[in-house]
Amino acid sequence: MKIEFAPLNIPLRRRLQTAAVVQWVFSFLALAQCCLAAYLLLCLSQWWLLALLYAGWLYLDRDTPTTGGRRSHWVRSWAVWSYFRDYFPISLIKTVDLDPKHNYVFGFHPHGVLVAGGFGNFCTEASGFSTLFPGLTPYLLMLPFWFRVPFFRDYIMCGGLVSSEKCSASYIVSRPGGGHVAVVAVGGAPEAHLVPVFSFGENELFDQMENPVGSPLRRIQDSLQKVMGVALPLFHARGVFQYNFGLLPYRKSIHTVVGRPIPVVQTPSPSREDIDALHKLYMEGLTQLFEEHKENYGIPVDKHLKFI
Repeated sequence: MKIEFAPLNIPLRRRLQTAAVVQWVFSFLALAQCCLAAYLLLCLSQWWLLALLYAGWLYLDRDTPTTGGRRSHWVRSWAVWSYFRDYFPISLIKTVDLDPKHNYVFGFHPHGVLVAGGFGNFCTEASGFSTLFPGLTPYLLMLPFWFRVPFFRDYIMCGGLVSSEKCSASYIVSRPGGGHVAVVAVGGAPEAHLVPVFSFGENELFDQMENPVGSPLRRIQDSLQKVMGVALPLFHARGVFQYNFGLLPYRKSIHTVVGRPIPVVQTPSPSREDIDALHKLYMEGLTQLFEEHKENYGIPVDKHLKFI
């Protein structure tokens, strides 16, 4: 296979964009492991008392990931996120105004591999979420496992990431006064509205290895799913200095479109029919959002959403 290397005369701006994505991929794939290793080394060093004090802090702070987290506007506004946005680039599109007196649940589609659009739009201010949706505060839900990793948990909470446990989502959408958005949450609460969100281009960032049902790879992923709650697909795209293989995403545009809200009436004990009816409304809203915007972002007219 002929390797296509990146040219040497790439502008500094593009190099900074690549560096921003490198640190993001590292944070997603390896930072947690590095933080855990650093904590274990701290425990075994002469600074073990600091590790003990941090363990006490972890215990006292154990409920924070399920009660709105601890976001940092400073971290969300780092200049590195602007370079991260421009690498693809990522854009956030509003179709309707959302009343900040209500709470919302954003259903983000498709998930993709590393959820670049979800992170860029809802965990940073690079795409201007606060300007487009004044009065709303987004919280991207993440598996509870990651909030047990020392140091890493504190870093990801700075971006607005919170635990995906049911109590965490309920806390966000039940907060009085409105103005809170749980992204990729399932369920309802008083004054909560479901909002379909479709991120065009999310699935074009990586190539994935085939894993048909019954294959060895699929069996390993299913086992990991049962143990960890997640099974990361095997993926590849481009590298830092060449374009043929590596773990960096392709430079493909991501357009995240926020649709119209679907009001949800709280039902203490919803029936199967109630759930099915709401599910049907949501799928119709997501389909309508896709059909209305697909041609703007290079999707052929004869391509439609298929629900499995």
